[in-house]
Amino acid sequence: MKRNIAVILAGGVGSRLGISTPKQFFKVAGKMVVEHTVDVFERNSRIDEIAIVSNPMLIADFENIVLRNKWHKVKKILKGGKERYDSSLSAIQAYDNEDVNLIFHDAVRPLVSQRIINDVIDALADHRAIDVAIPSADTIIEVDDNDNITSIPDRSRLRRGQTPQAFDRQLIAEAYERALKDPAFKTTDDCGVVRRYTDEPVFVVRGEESNMKLTYREDTYMLDKLFQLKNTEPDSIAHVNDVFRDKVAVVFGGSYGIGKCVVDMLHENGAKVFSYSRSENHIDIGEREDVVRAMTDAHEQAGHIDYVICTAGVLNKEPLATMDYQTIQNAVQTNYMGTVNVALEAYPYLKQTEGKLIFFTSSSYTRGRAFYSIYSSTKAAIVNFVQAVAQEWDGDGIKINCINPERTKTPMRQHNFGIEPDDTLLMPERVAEATLQTLASDCTGQVIDVRRVKE
Repeated sequence: MKRNIAVILAGGVGSRLGISTPKQFFKVAGKMVVEHTVDVFERNSRIDEIAIVSNPMLIADFENIVLRNKWHKVKKILKGGKERYDSSLSAIQAYDNEDVNLIFHDAVRPLVSQRIINDVIDALADHRAIDVAIPSADTIIEVDDNDNITSIPDRSRLRRGQTPQAFDRQLIAEAYERALKDPAFKTTDDCGVVRRYTDEPVFVVRGEESNMKLTYREDTYMLDKLFQLKNTEPDSIAHVNDVFRDKVAVVFGGSYGIGKCVVDMLHENGAKVFSYSRSENHIDIGEREDVVRAMTDAHEQAGHIDYVICTAGVLNKEPLATMDYQTIQNAVQTNYMGTVNVALEAYPYLKQTEGKLIFFTSSSYTRGRAFYSIYSSTKAAIVNFVQAVAQEWDGDGIKINCINPERTKTPMRQHNFGIEPDDTLLMPERVAEATLQTLASDCTGQVIDVRRVKE
């Protein structure tokens, strides 16, 4: 049986992204884009080997990335060239005289699914050339040099190409051999080379909208959201009890509401949980000494700490001009300084275990609103804090994320808004589920939106 070689095309410099570093090194969900991409192929049991094709100036960077990630399947780091097809040729030549399948994939498509990879490999059993594509949602027009429409192809027959593209090595080698003898040769697509210079049909595997390519700066925001969705899908973690069994969690604000649901759910899934709050054991996160005492207590009893979750917070719905100044100070101290206190005191323990830290924001953080000036601004500060500290602590192996639930049925909300219909609110159990799913993921620096499932 032929070996399947994944060829990660990572030779780009990211000029259209508008950043100084190559786009494959852009960080999203706690890792470089190329790290997410290689991880997908590393995990696929049907991929036998991985080759990374790099800009020659970045070979040493990729060597360090491979060592840091402990990838076992990456056997070659190859030099690319000036044109995209030079990267393909580099891999074709590296496996000269080997009867293998070459599966080319853009390094900046990090959300390629296992389903797509498996479908491509399945198709290689009956076809020698494979493309991946999705239907075009837009009408495509063809124009002349004066920008006048010359034709409007039938959209039902049009597809938008993605990667991977896969080939029998001998076929793609022969196609390029003929192409390079053509003075008019020009291409950005390996399937196009096969199509033009051989008689071999190219079979198309169904792609996915999420298998997007990072090209422009705007794409970075879309990637962020897609990774959030991926990490909070109901089926995104399997056997959740195995994930949390024998783990140690500290929950601040665990006496009621979302915090209580998190405590209960972690208990149910085999974790040892320590819950702290003002009402439960006189722990106020606004007081750093209280946080020190809680963390020390948990560590002395359990010997290590894997997770720290802070759901504690206060909401005072009132115009700023009429708020008592002490109320303002207490809100800032709890909501913001409490976040800082918990992070600082959690750091040494989570560094030991390469653990995970979760804070909570509010949907009001995106825009200040009347009656919420202190609450909204402190919640916005938490988001910025999480994103910044996630970068600072990435080298220590600590993952830090922020949960952003929509309006949730909690005692704090009822105190401020009275009784509201259940069908207009998110249930705290759903927020707790999203929290555990985030703890079980590898993402960091993310704002995880949690929304009601509407019928």
